[in-house]
Amino acid sequence: MSQRRKLQGYDFYQTVLKNAKYFLAPMVDQSEYAWRILSRRYGAQICYTPMIHAKMFCDEKNRQYQSDVWSTGINDRPLIVQFCANDPETLLKAALKVQDQCDAVDLNLGCPQHIARRGHYGAFLQDEWDLIYKLINILHENLSVPVTAKIRVFPEVEKTIKYAKMIESAGAQLLTVHGRIRDQKGHNSALADWEQISQVKKALNIPVIANGNILYFEDIERCISMTGVDGVMSAEGNLYNPAIFSGSNLPTWQLASEYLDICRTVPTKIGYIRAHLFKIYRPALPFHVDLREQLAKVTTFEEIRAISDELQTASYVYDDEVENDENGYKIFPHWICQPHIRSPVLGNPNSKKKIENS
Repeated sequence: MSQRRKLQGYDFYQTVLKNAKYFLAPMVDQSEYAWRILSRRYGAQICYTPMIHAKMFCDEKNRQYQSDVWSTGINDRPLIVQFCANDPETLLKAALKVQDQCDAVDLNLGCPQHIARRGHYGAFLQDEWDLIYKLINILHENLSVPVTAKIRVFPEVEKTIKYAKMIESAGAQLLTVHGRIRDQKGHNSALADWEQISQVKKALNIPVIANGNILYFEDIERCISMTGVDGVMSAEGNLYNPAIFSGSNLPTWQLASEYLDICRTVPTKIGYIRAHLFKIYRPALPFHVDLREQLAKVTTFEEIRAISDELQTASYVYDDEVENDENGYKIFPHWICQPHIRSPVLGNPNSKKKIENS
């Protein structure tokens, strides 16, 4: 594939991605087409698909998997399709299936979950630089769209920089850096290291996107200011508040209702829908234990819709005056979408003091 046929680096970022700052993260079973539609309504400028397993996607006997993980539409752009893989030829075969319906193909080098360890992909490839180079380079040389990558950092910033430069040299045209090491996940997430991200940004000649520590809209500009990155990616922040990129703090039922309306016209697995509603309604569910139990058992769209309708309470009044708790987190009423705070003992991870010491 002639490299003159596709834009690279900042030409790609400016022309195709329109200098975007707000990126919806690739999330397994959670950044599906219906969710991307909702997120775009509220400010997401670039959306990623869920992580797609390249080998399974290429298996023509597994049509159900293909339809579950890959669907799109006319307004679903710019769109970046993310794959996990450990074989260059298989990755290329999978990427060729989608290149005409997306703006770039991303390689997942950041997944830290046990399934990635067992499958030998994601963050568990980060010590195999020769293989990673081949995975990225085969896409760079053969696709009609650019290749991008998403990584986690090493404990040593010097190693992270060398790693990022290798990925750039392989042909990646944009790099997303999650500022946590591979072992920092779930309740052991700790704080993402914005300083590492800042050093990577200074070292590369391609656009760099930051991921980690985004709880509120204002954290986006703080991150850009402190790291110098070109844009910011949200994963969990978006799942708990799909309006995070708009700066709005909206009622849980409003966003849930909009999402369900979208799902009426865009076929979406019940499991995906239920998982989204658990996150949107998370602050309200402790006040509605019976509905929480029902939501866990539903098997049809009509049942989910009925439960969501019950959670709508028009009498709630939201005062725009927001106070902070002793750890610096915003105090919202339980019917407002808000971030899920994993470790409040750390204090607000986005305060200047905490970031400087992270």
